[in-house]
Amino acid sequence: MKNILTVMSIMFLTSIMLVGCGQDDEQTEVRVAEVMRSIFYAPQYVALSEGFFEDEGLDIDLTTTWGGDTTMTALLSDGADVALVGAETSMYVYAQDANDPAINFAQLTKTDGTFLVSREPVEDFSWDDLKGTTFLGQRQGGMPQMVGEHVLRKNGIDPHEDLELIQNIDFGNIPSAFASGTGDYVQLFEPQATQFEEEGIGHIIDSFGTQSGEIPYTVYMSKQSFMDENPETIESFTRAIYRAQQWIQDKDTKEVAETLAPYFDETPLDVIEQVFVRYRDQGSYATSPLLDEAAWYDLQSIMDESGELPMAIDYDELVDTKAADNVVKE
Repeated sequence: MKNILTVMSIMFLTSIMLVGCGQDDEQTEVRVAEVMRSIFYAPQYVALSEGFFEDEGLDIDLTTTWGGDTTMTALLSDGADVALVGAETSMYVYAQDANDPAINFAQLTKTDGTFLVSREPVEDFSWDDLKGTTFLGQRQGGMPQMVGEHVLRKNGIDPHEDLELIQNIDFGNIPSAFASGTGDYVQLFEPQATQFEEEGIGHIIDSFGTQSGEIPYTVYMSKQSFMDENPETIESFTRAIYRAQQWIQDKDTKEVAETLAPYFDETPLDVIEQVFVRYRDQGSYATSPLLDEAAWYDLQSIMDESGELPMAIDYDELVDTKAADNVVKE
């Protein structure tokens, strides 16, 4: 009997230890909806692959929702806790008198991520070459399209008078539309632009990112209620992103490409590396999660120029930098 009690005691204590270990290792699930899958979001995939989220006690459930509207629908309907999408979407929601607005808390990219791709090779390119052509742009009201129109105007082109602008094709179908023969020029994200160049379908001739300058192009946002109820989760999430933002600046580009590869299994490793270098060298990746106030108002100027700004919105109304400030100061 004594031996049996001893064995039972050991089993009991062991079970307590195992439960305790399980509690220590318990991860907080965070459902993230990303607007698209792109090497443009390299720090996010680095944070996943390198275990930076896991180190913060977070279990990330990542879903690609393909488009600003569907991404915001996922967030606002509680289908996601965090959305990675253009900052302009938070303004559209706010302007509709939302009682639980989407708040921007961490910036991931700080330039446009699209490139101008021509169907035929162009020597000595000038933006005037686009006059009289067919330009396959992005969805109306979305950040890529607004930046595209801004760059065209900046280079002396009226996007609605000087060329035939097509912007009624769904975001996910734009590459296939161009590949099937629609348009003389197209505005594309990577790695699609480089893949088209590799396949002889198109030719990269300029960058909308370098042409437009810095803006809060892609940010992480959550509903105000989630931010209020989960400040530690928001800060942990931001810390993981900041760590990844710093990591990609210091590492060998091939090592970065290998880290990104699991998220782009249909893209050759050399293309991943090439695209990453292109984005990094043009300054697309934010080096910290802090969303700059001046850039917030520059974004609104671009939206206003395109006739898409629903109302002027103060920086402090829709941007919360508490978590970003804390992690950057650590």
